[in-house]
Amino acid sequence: MYLLVFVLFAGFIIGYVAWNTRQVIDNQIRDTIAAEIRGLEEQYRVGGIRRLVSIIDRRAREPGASLYLVTTFAGEYLTGNVDSVPLDILDRPGVHETFYSPGDGTEAHAREAMAHVFVLPGGFRMLVGRDVGERERLDQVIREALLLSLGLVTVLACLGGWFITRRVLKRVDAMTETTRTIMAGDLGGRLAVAGNGDELDRLALNLNAMLDRIGELMTGMKEVSDNIAHDLKTPLTRLRNRAEEALRTATTPEEYARALDTTIEESDNLIRVFNALLTIARLEAGDAAPAAAPFDAAETARSVAELYEAAADEAHAPVTIDIAPDLALPVNGNRELVGQALANLIDNALKYGLPEDADDAHIAITARREHDGGGREMAVISVADHGPGIPESDRARALERFARLESSRTKPGFGLGLSLVAAVVRMHGGTLSLEDNAPGLRVVMTLPLSPEQEATA
Repeated sequence: MYLLVFVLFAGFIIGYVAWNTRQVIDNQIRDTIAAEIRGLEEQYRVGGIRRLVSIIDRRAREPGASLYLVTTFAGEYLTGNVDSVPLDILDRPGVHETFYSPGDGTEAHAREAMAHVFVLPGGFRMLVGRDVGERERLDQVIREALLLSLGLVTVLACLGGWFITRRVLKRVDAMTETTRTIMAGDLGGRLAVAGNGDELDRLALNLNAMLDRIGELMTGMKEVSDNIAHDLKTPLTRLRNRAEEALRTATTPEEYARALDTTIEESDNLIRVFNALLTIARLEAGDAAPAAAPFDAAETARSVAELYEAAADEAHAPVTIDIAPDLALPVNGNRELVGQALANLIDNALKYGLPEDADDAHIAITARREHDGGGREMAVISVADHGPGIPESDRARALERFARLESSRTKPGFGLGLSLVAAVVRMHGGTLSLEDNAPGLRVVMTLPLSPEQEATA
């Protein structure tokens, strides 16, 4: 199909040029003949037929001259350089393409010419024309160029088809084969990258990145399934054992009530775990129900910090709020989810971030503006404590679901708090980082500011 398109296009272009060239030459010939006829007509009016015959006789002997023929009304030859023309031509005034024989007898065969027949007063016929052999030679050159061009286009098209088949389609076939192995269950397969940065390379890189992400999600799903089976087995077993113990040992309504209270408490803990897992799954799938809306992240941080002041005072870990009163951090997102993420961070600081020395126990909450590497303004909110902190080697694992570090296994919790915070930050297009507070841990949430709300403010 490409070969046919290119051949037709090349033929059309060359044919169009040839047609226009022929039209230009024909117009030039007609203009030349018309100019000569006007001059000869003027000579006829001045000197009559004798003067006209004399001038044509002189012009006919000049080299490269036009074609001339003057006859009587009966067709008898008077002068000119044309030996013969078709008889009916002289009886039809106007411009004609016809054949003629030269008057010098140099050529036996007829040649083609464009001639203008003019009837003079008295019945005399005058023919003025031009040989169109040059036009025919030009047509021949154009035909040869057309054939040569079509042949060259055909060869180049065949070479291009071979190149596409060998290079492009071969890579496409390799991609197809790789995708078949992936569909068969081998998620470790990756598309080959040639390294030249073309469209197929970009497609392969994007598909490989997608496969890497799918692999991470599958690994995460497997780990979550394993963690759920491992970490929820203990509370479920404890719940069942307490119910069995109540059936065996309880004898009074009060003992049954206490057993039921304990069972309900364990069930509530399990429900909270499943709700947290469901929230994380929805956030990672981009399916958090409330629609995004503008809100002030600085005001949200102040509100959440104030809610935890009483609990922090009871734990002898006062909360320090370092947020300027006039600071506004307009963010487009879900205020409730960001507030829940901050609450999780403060709750974690109260559970795991209290130092052994009670005098150093306090939690610092800060909010400020910063510019990222791309020039965007970001809202930076951090929660810092002075507890044992998290070793740098364990910080990435601490963000995983059900991750429980050795220092926190003796304390209540299921390891979902930081996972939920990370999911909320990702949903808002931000980043979450765990840093050393020397001593303690500083958790930093970075969220992009909303340019529209910033302009309104």
